[in-house]
Amino acid sequence: MTVLQMKNSEIAVTGSMPVALQAGGPQAQSKFLEFFTAQIRNANTRRSYAKAAVEFLRWCEDRGARSLDAITPIHVAGWIEEMAGTLSAPTVKQRLAAVRHLFDWLVVGHVMTANPAHSVRGPKHSRKRGKTPVLSVEEARQLLDSIPTDTLIGKRDRALIGLMTYTFARIGAATGMDVRDAYLQNRRLWVRLHEKGGKQVELPCHHSLESYLDDYMEAAGLREAPKAPLFQTIKRGTGRLSGSALAQAEAYAMIQRRALAAGISTAVCNHTFRATGITAYLKNGGTLEKAANIANHSSTRTTQLYDRRSDDVSLDEIERILI
Repeated sequence: MTVLQMKNSEIAVTGSMPVALQAGGPQAQSKFLEFFTAQIRNANTRRSYAKAAVEFLRWCEDRGARSLDAITPIHVAGWIEEMAGTLSAPTVKQRLAAVRHLFDWLVVGHVMTANPAHSVRGPKHSRKRGKTPVLSVEEARQLLDSIPTDTLIGKRDRALIGLMTYTFARIGAATGMDVRDAYLQNRRLWVRLHEKGGKQVELPCHHSLESYLDDYMEAAGLREAPKAPLFQTIKRGTGRLSGSALAQAEAYAMIQRRALAAGISTAVCNHTFRATGITAYLKNGGTLEKAANIANHSSTRTTQLYDRRSDDVSLDEIERILI
């Protein structure tokens, strides 16, 4: 159970605080909540870190460590060891980072005397190829062409999938766009994406994406409401936009429906189109540095995880095994 919830910049605690925080008194509880509001701006990171921190404190509580000072590196190591049996290495490393950063904050706030997570090492993990499923160029075209555009919802879905494919946008940046974030400049449609870390990316639209967005915004009558969410849910039974932004979970469900209807057998997720666009760009002579710039990656090493050009080479080599 996640203790921390954010709504309209206010903090609400659901359920009881872990015993270790209750034992620390009001200062410990206040500093705990401060950590998630003052130190973490990304809502997804905040949610993940809060879940990990609460789960760890409750895990310690079940093993007799019922105060913050009673928690030792042995507790942290035992928790890591237990998680390693069921969770992936990146997930375990993220949870360890959450606890480590939280305890750093509590030490600085004079709630704890030392950070018991500092000396604990997480599992080793190295990956040169990402896990995100990628569509081939043919599959991506098949999916986009299969979406019927005689309804507003079809035009919306095609525009959203096209946006993620042609701009390498994260789903959060795509669903977070307002109408004014699609604007004309030098006779070409541009998009403004608000990416992770507060970074703003402005890109000209591929001609296909420009057509998709123009078609959708014209049909929806969105140009007169520049501050409205660009991608909105549809009012039940009306076929009209609701005024509420499409949530990431709703976008995921939509993508699953569209892929199934198009006969796409490859597993897809919201991130698939980011990886598909990057791979297609690199296959057509694009550079890794430019791809990283478009995708708003701070390092080309991250972009390489989305580069699946080697998949074709690997398959060709495997087919050489003639038995």
